[in-house]
Amino acid sequence: MKDQPEQDEDLFRQLLDDVTPLKPNDRRASSPTPRKPYLRNAPPEAEIADTLSDHGAGDNAPTEYLSNGLNRMTLRKLRRGEWPVQDELDLHGLNSDEARRLLSSFLHQAAQQGLRCVNVIHGKGWHSEKGEGLLRRLARHWLIQHPLVLAFCDAPLHAGGSGAAWILLKSTARENGSGSSPTV
Repeated sequence: MKDQPEQDEDLFRQLLDDVTPLKPNDRRASSPTPRKPYLRNAPPEAEIADTLSDHGAGDNAPTEYLSNGLNRMTLRKLRRGEWPVQDELDLHGLNSDEARRLLSSFLHQAAQQGLRCVNVIHGKGWHSEKGEGLLRRLARHWLIQHPLVLAFCDAPLHAGGSGAAWILLKSTARENGSGSSPTV
């Protein structure tokens, strides 16, 4: 068993023998410029009321949230990925006002389309002043306030880890085919 790491390293080197390194000018910059988030068919800003507040956002961002009256199993199922992520929003590079408006618009649009689970990438804040995750803290504070959000948790590592949140949205009456109230 002690020989295994050496064997793995030898095998890895053999596999890389035929690989041609990229020319220096073909390499991606180590710190790419932040990409603007993409939002399909965004409704006009005027249609969506901006009711999310920064007031009361503490120093720590919650890692998870569950709306009152919901079973803890809902949050467990969200963490396990039992609801597939149906859309994604990246807030990198935005100031807090832009991020708040875009997040609100994105959640509204997702609910209108009948989406149940979305991923919002807010970043960890490592490159911000003092290394504080201001956008991370604010985004999660806004999610708690948003009427369409039932629950959220840290995304798994492959989807952004603590720099992103998987969000479970209320189902709409249109999706479940009745005029009844939203369901989990």
